[in-house]
Amino acid sequence: MTASLLRSCVCVALLLAGGSAAQAQRHREPLTQSEIDQIRDASWEPKQRLALYVQFTRARLVKLEQMRSDSKTKDRARQTHDMLDDLLLLYDELNDNIDTYVDRKDDIRKPLKIVIEADTEFQAKLRALKDAADVPAEESHQYEFVLTNILDTVDNSAEEHRKLLADQEDAAKHKKLNSNSSAKNGGKPE
Repeated sequence: MTASLLRSCVCVALLLAGGSAAQAQRHREPLTQSEIDQIRDASWEPKQRLALYVQFTRARLVKLEQMRSDSKTKDRARQTHDMLDDLLLLYDELNDNIDTYVDRKDDIRKPLKIVIEADTEFQAKLRALKDAADVPAEESHQYEFVLTNILDTVDNSAEEHRKLLADQEDAAKHKKLNSNSSAKNGGKPE
């Protein structure tokens, strides 16, 4: 192997490794190991699984509010950004799970009601953060994009969740939903 070919291979390998590290940094896991275990234990039971995602998202919002109200917090803008990013990742995962249950034609009316209630709560708390008058502009600018993104996501999803609940109610009237598919297939997706 020539020296220039070897150098090229090493450069490509370093670029790939650096890209993977950067990708891993941008997409960190928002769940703790305990939360991952709880999700895994809930298997594919919609009521339990969706309720856990709501619970974990709510806990992140509480933690965000506590951090923001603590006068001793250092680098509040970066921490706010990171926590909002985690919230967005969790909320996206919640929506992915809802999509999976819809694709399986599972009856998710009960857990959807929990999600819809949480949507309203999440919208109020996120809007309160966005409208907070005591936040310096240079601080809010650092997390403004991710806050706007999660607010848009929650707003759009809340509307979709309400429509989906109405669709589920209609499908249930015509017996077009699987009432307990996870029991039939051992808790695993079909």
